[in-house]
Order: sequence, then structure tokens, then C-alpha cells
Amino acid sequence: MYYRVLIEQDEDGVFVAECPSLPGCISQGKTRKEALENIRDAIRGYIESLKKHNEPVPPAIEEEIVEVAI
Repeated sequence: MYYRVLIEQDEDGVFVAECPSLPGCISQGKTRKEALENIRDAIRGYIESLKKHNEPVPPAIEEEIVEVAI
């Protein structure tokens, strides 16, 4: 499954990763790579919790990249 993740560096230099499709699913790391690894784990845990509580799991994204000649 694929979920969109947004990563921003905060004022202290920490990378904060958030998954907009899963409200409240946020993680962080000292590096961008670490933040990605941590949000991946957070997403797994979030989805496992949804399933455990018989809550619907938001669908994965389908995304296309379009090239535009200018």
C-alpha cells in the first residue's frame, strides 16, 4: 500500500513526517531517512489499530506523474 507522506524540517532541525490520509499519524527523526523509517512504522501501527478496532482503513493512493513540456 502507498500513502502520501509530508516531511518538513522544524526550527530545531528535526525532520517531522506526517501522513495526511491518517489523521494524527505523525513521526520524526534526526534525518530525513530516519523520519521516513519512523513514519513507515507509525503507519503500520495505525493501520493495525484500525483493523483491531474494526475501523475502516483509508484507501491507498494512486498517483501519476505527468510530464509537461514548456
